[in-house]
Amino acid sequence: MTKNQHVLSWIDEMAAMTQPDRIVWIDGSEEQINALRDEACASGEMIRLNQDLLPGCYLHRTAVNDVARVEGRTFICTPTKEEAGNINNWIEPKECYERLSKIYRGSMKGRTMYVIPYSMSIVGSPFAKIGIELTDSIYVVLNMEIMTRVGNTVLEALGDSQDFIKGLHSKANLDEENRYICHFPQDNTIWSVNSGYGGNVLLGKKCFALRIASYLGKKEGWMAEHMLILGIEKPNGEIRYISAAFPSACGKTNLAMLIPPKHYRDLGYKVTCVGDDIAWIRIGKDGRLWAVNPENGFFGVAPGTNEKSNPNALATTRRDTIFTNVVHNLDNNTVWWEGLDNNPPKNAIDWKGNPWDYRKYDKHDKSTCGAHPNSRFTAKATNCPCLSPEFNNPKGVPLSAIVFGGRRAKTAPLVYESRNWQHGTFVGSIMASETTAAASGAVGVVRRDPMAMRPFVGYNMGDYFAHWLEMGKKIPHAPKIFHVNWFRTDADGNFIWPGFGDNMRVLLWILDRCDGKAEAVETPIGFVPKAEDIDIEGLDLSLDTIKELLTVDKASWLEDVANIKEFYAQIGDHMPKELYEELDKLESNLKK
Repeated sequence: MTKNQHVLSWIDEMAAMTQPDRIVWIDGSEEQINALRDEACASGEMIRLNQDLLPGCYLHRTAVNDVARVEGRTFICTPTKEEAGNINNWIEPKECYERLSKIYRGSMKGRTMYVIPYSMSIVGSPFAKIGIELTDSIYVVLNMEIMTRVGNTVLEALGDSQDFIKGLHSKANLDEENRYICHFPQDNTIWSVNSGYGGNVLLGKKCFALRIASYLGKKEGWMAEHMLILGIEKPNGEIRYISAAFPSACGKTNLAMLIPPKHYRDLGYKVTCVGDDIAWIRIGKDGRLWAVNPENGFFGVAPGTNEKSNPNALATTRRDTIFTNVVHNLDNNTVWWEGLDNNPPKNAIDWKGNPWDYRKYDKHDKSTCGAHPNSRFTAKATNCPCLSPEFNNPKGVPLSAIVFGGRRAKTAPLVYESRNWQHGTFVGSIMASETTAAASGAVGVVRRDPMAMRPFVGYNMGDYFAHWLEMGKKIPHAPKIFHVNWFRTDADGNFIWPGFGDNMRVLLWILDRCDGKAEAVETPIGFVPKAEDIDIEGLDLSLDTIKELLTVDKASWLEDVANIKEFYAQIGDHMPKELYEELDKLESNLKK
């Protein structure tokens, strides 16, 4: 497969430690992938679903103790704790290597080590970065084949270089107490052990594409962000691109695959998806920011995905998809999950592998769910009906706007615009969502999730903010930065804004602001639209309601300021003074 001595000597070293029975190189051929699918089905690791109804689709179940990312077992391993920062868990590298080497020793005995050469972004693109993941899981191989560009072409692009990310994964014995997902930014290395869940073991995803890549971006002068990328095509054929960051449960995937309201479709507007989760962003030769989606597939949450909430995502899963921890419908050998439709299967197996009786399901009790609340689909991006024609453009797409969002019942207005890049960085740094009754016993607790990157920055969060500020000084034609909030509620706790496809009405105002075509009103927090500039044609909303959605409640914001100060203090001494200045300005404006 390769003569690269850096690759071969590293594999020899890892194999000597893990002791697999054999080593198989993944070449990216359909023949090899099909053989692995057959092997996984023969062993029971995967179940082949109805190939007439769901062609190329399979079902997998993880261990019941291994169903989600484990932030408490995820570490950034830098020489000093200061480099990792106060937000990240930290272990000193030498100590971590020694600790994990003991767990890895002999962990692949009786198993096969698969060598997966993969590229994040299009092979040969100026954005592209190469990784090699070693794993003892066929499930990982088959998911990585969907999520990344895999095979011989990657090794050819790497040549004799040692510039690749070294990833080692072993399921070991799935011991929770010895589960580790560890990142060594200075060594371009990721070690994951005792997990089989995608978010912990598909090392190209959050581990590489965000934690390691964010460090590389700081070092090399670009940005790795937890952002969707979408394109809006106007009736005249002009296409503008927006990237957007949202914490979980804020409709990120729905926005990435948005379907415009009917009257916009009738006018000729279209929305295309470049990416639903991660954006790598560089300054182009034209002085604008250009973004690519480094992934090649979608690793989406199944529950709640349906014909109404996200028809494009649902259509994407209808072929060539691996489903994880959903309900197995035995009547027709397909899958089901809560929120798919109102027809739960009568004869079914739940995500744990036990018979499931839909009549005992209680939506208020997660333990009665047939599908795990974090159950997933891994699907090829090329299956998406609204995939952008620019998806495989190695140059990426130019960004007109960057959007931050959160889930706030009262505080944040429907949309506001930052005053400049520095203020926009501040707006991103204070992003937050409030807990809901479904998520926690305590309702309304504010969780700060700056740029939706809290679990994903591979170094000190304060230095990450500083990198944002530094990038702003280098961008001749920077995109405008906005904040949205789809989740304002009325006195009864009902959402006021309809959301989903109607969010496009706000995005169009954002683009008009970028083009200098819409006015705005200055407030203590930034610029909000004039209510009449938000198109409400076809909505059961009055102009007064829009005005309410755009109000800035000073008392609520002053409470928020106190919470922001606490969060900034948590980050510590690396917090940039410029953001404290912005916080002081905000407080002063609110007290006027």
